[in-house]
Amino acid sequence: MGDKLGLYLHIPFCRSKCAYCDFYSLAGREEQMDAYQNALLAHLKQTACTAHCPVDTVYFGGGTPSLFGEKRLLALLAAVKKYYKLDRDAEITLEANPDSVSLKMLAKLRAGGFNRLSIGMQSAQDGELQAVGRPHTAEQTVQAVCAARKAKFKNVSLDLIYGLPGQTLESWQATVSQAVALQPQHLSCYGLKVEEHTPLARRVEAGESLPDDDLQADLYLWTVDFLEKSGFRQYEISNFAQNGFESRHNLRYWLTRPYLGFGPGAHSDFAGRRTSCPRDLEAYLTGVQSGSPALEEEQDISLNERAAEYLMLRLRTAAGIEEWEYRRTFFRDFEPLERLLEQYQCRGWAVKTVLGRWRLTPEGFLVSNQLIAGLLARQELEAGGG
Repeated sequence: MGDKLGLYLHIPFCRSKCAYCDFYSLAGREEQMDAYQNALLAHLKQTACTAHCPVDTVYFGGGTPSLFGEKRLLALLAAVKKYYKLDRDAEITLEANPDSVSLKMLAKLRAGGFNRLSIGMQSAQDGELQAVGRPHTAEQTVQAVCAARKAKFKNVSLDLIYGLPGQTLESWQATVSQAVALQPQHLSCYGLKVEEHTPLARRVEAGESLPDDDLQADLYLWTVDFLEKSGFRQYEISNFAQNGFESRHNLRYWLTRPYLGFGPGAHSDFAGRRTSCPRDLEAYLTGVQSGSPALEEEQDISLNERAAEYLMLRLRTAAGIEEWEYRRTFFRDFEPLERLLEQYQCRGWAVKTVLGRWRLTPEGFLVSNQLIAGLLARQELEAGGG
């Protein structure tokens, strides 16, 4: 994966905004879909001349990419195939909402080259879905998975959220059990985050209560145990897969492999530079039309920054970090970090595997932000000679 490239195409359109969503997405802007498709096609063509390495993952995220329609999606994928060196076995993922797919649509997408589907199930309880403004029902999720199977998708992932308003341990257990019964190859289980300036944040500020930290911890630890017993290996804090069905595109982010992002709010990490497009559809359309998409951020990535990313991202994964990998990549002493990791191990937050790699335990994942912050502080202290 190291010598290959991933592409991320952001489709910002949604039928409606969910109460918790902080992603760049737009509801009720369908009239701009054609103009946006043309901009993405132009941006893909403009950028291809700088990307000569093979592409082995393509990810259509959102927003709600499935709302964009199969004709537009297939045209974008055809452009990727035309302008880039797409591997024969590339992983090509489409995010979809259960209410915006059909068997006819999915069959066309599968025939056109899409081979992985990520469905936003979120919950199997209609009341919980309604509480956060999800535009679908639990039954529509079942129908969407059945349609995906009939369309010959052999790699289906389901997204779930724990910590939703009104959720209990029992209702979450029922959701996860029903998700497993749908026989997906992959599950993503995210803890609800109350993001600033969202409708949910305003509701919480007004007094609405959510499952507390203790209950969320119980939900998470039960999930890790249950999914392991159900044949899903945890390979990242929030992600579980049957053997061989890990998300290759998302692993690219956690392993700091190169990728190019297209669309407002999309990020790129390529050729030692990090760039991002502003979260502004109009600015994106205007920029592409002028031949130079607007960039909100553009910077070279130093070795020190890469060392920090190594800790932040690799410790999200079950593979974790390793002394000699760290030493030979960043030319730094690992011993100060290992001393702190040994302290974490005594608390049950980290473990050193038989292969000599340090990884966080499920209990450690629960407090990963604090643990990683401690390691970053130790790393910075050592880099400064303190």
